Amino acid sequence: MALSMHKESLNNKQMDSSKYVRYTPEQVEALERVYNECPKPSSLRRQQLIRECPILSNIEPKQIKVWFQNRRCREKQRKEASRLQTVNRKLTAMNKLLMEENDRLQKQVSHLVYENGYMKQQLQTASVTTTDNNSCESVVVSGQHQQQQNPTPRHPQRDANNPAGLLTIAEETLAEFLSKATGIAVDWVQMIGMKPGPDSIGIVAVSRNCSGVAARACGLVSLEPTKVAEILKDRPSWYRDCRCIDVLSIIPTANGGTIELIYMQTYAPTTLAAARDFWTLRYTTSLEDGSLVICERSLTSSTGGPTGPPTTSFVRAEMLPSGFLIRPCDGGGSIIHIVDHVDLDVWSVPEVLRPLYESSKILAQKMTIAALRHIRQIAQETNGEIQYGGGRQPAVLRTFSQRLCRGFNDAVNGFVDDGWSLMGSDGVEDVTIMINSSPGKFFGSQYNTSMVPSFGGGVLCAKASMLLQSVPPALLVRFLREHRSEWADYGIDTYSASCLKPNPYTVPCARPSGFPSSQVILPLAHTVEHEEFLEVVRLEGQAFTPEDVALARDMYLLQLCSGIDENEVGACAQLVFAPIDESFADNAPLLPSGFRVIPLDSKLVMDGPGAARTLDLASTLEVGPGSNRSTGDGETNSYNLRSVLTIAFQFTFENHLRDDVASMARQYVRSVVGSVQRVAMAIAPSRISSGLGPKSLPGSPEALTLVCWICRSYRIHTGGELLRADSQSGDALLKQLWNHSDAIMCCSLKTNASPVFTFANQAGLDMLETTLVALQDIMLDKILDEAGRKSLCSEFSKIMQQGFAHLPAGICVSSMGRPVSYEQVIVWKVVDDDNDDAANHCLALMFVNWSFV
Repeated sequence: MALSMHKESLNNKQMDSSKYVRYTPEQVEALERVYNECPKPSSLRRQQLIRECPILSNIEPKQIKVWFQNRRCREKQRKEASRLQTVNRKLTAMNKLLMEENDRLQKQVSHLVYENGYMKQQLQTASVTTTDNNSCESVVVSGQHQQQQNPTPRHPQRDANNPAGLLTIAEETLAEFLSKATGIAVDWVQMIGMKPGPDSIGIVAVSRNCSGVAARACGLVSLEPTKVAEILKDRPSWYRDCRCIDVLSIIPTANGGTIELIYMQTYAPTTLAAARDFWTLRYTTSLEDGSLVICERSLTSSTGGPTGPPTTSFVRAEMLPSGFLIRPCDGGGSIIHIVDHVDLDVWSVPEVLRPLYESSKILAQKMTIAALRHIRQIAQETNGEIQYGGGRQPAVLRTFSQRLCRGFNDAVNGFVDDGWSLMGSDGVEDVTIMINSSPGKFFGSQYNTSMVPSFGGGVLCAKASMLLQSVPPALLVRFLREHRSEWADYGIDTYSASCLKPNPYTVPCARPSGFPSSQVILPLAHTVEHEEFLEVVRLEGQAFTPEDVALARDMYLLQLCSGIDENEVGACAQLVFAPIDESFADNAPLLPSGFRVIPLDSKLVMDGPGAARTLDLASTLEVGPGSNRSTGDGETNSYNLRSVLTIAFQFTFENHLRDDVASMARQYVRSVVGSVQRVAMAIAPSRISSGLGPKSLPGSPEALTLVCWICRSYRIHTGGELLRADSQSGDALLKQLWNHSDAIMCCSLKTNASPVFTFANQAGLDMLETTLVALQDIMLDKILDEAGRKSLCSEFSKIMQQGFAHLPAGICVSSMGRPVSYEQVIVWKVVDDDNDDAANHCLALMFVNWSFV
C-alpha cells in the first residue's frame, strides 16, 4: 500500500514538473530583468525573485529554473545562428570574389593565347617573305612592344591651374587602375601561401614582366566602405615606411569626387641607399554600382600636370596608376581591391641592393598586405573581437608600435632637416656616427625634452649595414629576441636607460661579456595574424662584485618584433626596442634602437651580373673556421638566403661627453656586429641541416675528446654502456651521442660558482630551447625546480664519491620558461683520464624520456 502511494506521488510530481506554463508579458519582463543581471541565478536567488515579484507567485521555483535554462539555451542558439550567418555572408562574398577572379584569369588566358597565335603568325610571315635578319628582328621587337605592359602615354603639359586638365589625368588614372584591379592589364601571379578563405588575409598576387614592381590584393573586411576609405587615405597609420604626406591642393569635381595633389616622402630601409619621394595626383570618386575608388599616380613630364616640390635628400620615384576599389558587400562590410605599382628608380642604388627595389614580393609585404592587415585589425578591434590586457586601448598600443618604427627609421635615415649631422670617423668606415643636437626635434612623437640634458646635449646614433648569407631573416631576428644576452651588453643597456633619469651620466666601456643578466618577456599585444608583437622586456641584473651593484638593477624595454614567420615570402624581419621606466605612461619618451633584416630576392640576385660580387662581399663578413668554405658549398641555400642587415643604436649625450659616447657607441656596434656574425654562422641552415649542429663539430678534436671522456666515465662509474659497443671511432661516437633520444648535457664543475652548461646534444638543445652558441648563458640551477635542486644537492657528495647517482622524476624549465617533465636524471662525473690520478672535468646529466608539459 505504501509503495503504491509513493509511486502515485512520484507520477504527480513528474506531471507537475512537465506541465506547460504560459507566462504573461509582465512575468516575462520581470524574468528578463533578472536574466540580464544574472543569467544563471542560484536556488536562493530564484526563491528571492518569487518573494520580491508577486506576479511570479503562482509559478513554482522549478518552473522558474526551467525558464532560465531555456532562456540560456535560446541565447546560445541565437549567438550560434548569428555566427553562422556571418560565416555564410563571408563565404558568399568570397565565392563572388573567387568567381570574379576566375573570370579575370580566363580573360588573361584567352589574351595570352591570342598573343601567342599572333606572334607565331608574324614569325611565319616574316620567315616566308624575307630572310633579312634585320627584318626578322624588327618584327620580333614589334611583337614584344605589343606585349609590353603598362605603356605610359605621353600628354602635352597641362596647366597646373586648370581643373579640367587635372580631371582628364584623374579619369585616365581611374581607367588604368581599374584595368589592373579587375582586368588583365598586368600579368598577375598569386603569391605562395596566400590561400583564400573566410578568415584569410585574402588573395594576393605580384606582377610578372611589367615595368616597375606591382602587387595586388583583394579581401573582405567587416567595415563600411566610407570607413575603409578613411583608413586607407591615412597612409602613415599603416605604411611604416611613410615619413610624411602633405596634401598641397584639394580640387572638388563635378561628379562629387575630389582631386588632391600630394607630396609624400618615404624612408630608406637601409643605410646604403637614399630615400624615395613621390609627387602624385589622388582621385577619389564613386562608381555607378556604389563602389568607392581612390586611385593615384605620379605627375611627370609624360603625364602632364604641375611640377612637384624640388628634392635634395631624396630620389624621385614614380607611382604608376595604383589605388583602392572598395565595394559594399551584401549584409554589411566591404570587398577591397588594392593595387600598388611603383618604379623606384632601381639604377640609382648599388648593384647588390637592387633586388630590394626590384622585388614585387617585398612591395606586397610592405604596402599591399600591410594595408589589408591594418584594416582587418581595425575591423576586429571595432567589433570587440580582440581583447588586450593591461588596461591599454588598442589605439594606444598601435601608437607605441608606430612610434618605435618611426624612431628607428629616423635613426637609420638621419635626415638633415631633422637636425642630424655626420660625425667624423676614426679612420674605419664600417660604423656611421650621426648626432642630433637640435632642441626643436625633441618635441616630436618619439622624443621628449626630458631625454636631453638641460645644460646641453643631444642624441647620437651609431649605425651599420651588412650583407648576410645563408641566414633566414625570421630565424635570425627570433634568435636575437630570445637570446639577448648573446649580443647585448648590460652596461650599455644601463647607460641607455639613464636617459630617463635626472642623474648625471657615466659612460661605460663596452665589454664583450658585460654584466650577467636575464630577460623576461611580457606580452602586450599582437596583430591578428601574429606577424607583429608588442611586448615589455624586463632585464634582471645580477651583481657579483661590489662595483657592479650600482648597475645591477632591473630595467625595462618596450620592444616591437615583426616578421618572424619563416613562411612569409618577402617579409622584412625587425626587432626594435627602447628603454622605458616603470611607470610606462602613454606618452612615455622613446629612443628606439634595433635590427632590421630584409631578404634579397633570390632570382634577381642569381640572374644579375653582380651575383658573384654579392657572394664575395657576403663571404668577407664570415668569421671562424667556416670562412674559407668554397662558394660552391651549399650553393642552393646561399642563393635563396641572402639578406641585408641594418643595425642602429641611439644614445643621449652631454656635450662635454660627446666624443666619449661616440667612441663607446662605435665600439659597441662593432661588438654587436661581431656577435651577430657568430650567431648567423651558428644558425645558418646549411650548417645545421645535417643534424650535427655546426659543421666544425664532428671534426673538432675537443668535441671528439669530450665524447670519449663522457662515454668512458659512464662505463667506469655505472658499469653500463651509454652508446652501442660497435661504435669505436670518435666520429661515430659523436654522431651517436648527438642523435641520442635522451637529453645529454655537460656542465662546469666549480665549487665557487653556479654550474654553467658547456655542451649538449641535439635533444638537450631542443629541451633547453637554445643553440650551442647560447648554451653557455644557461645555468643548471636556473632550469631545475626547487625539488630538483634539493635532490641534486643531497646526492652531490654521492656523485663525487661513487661517480654517479639517479635523480627521481620531476619538472624543469627550458630557457624560454616552458615546463619539461622527465622520468629520471642520471648524473655522472666526467673524468679526463682512466688513471687513478684522473681529474674531474665536468658533470654529465642525462634526462630520460623528457617531454614538454
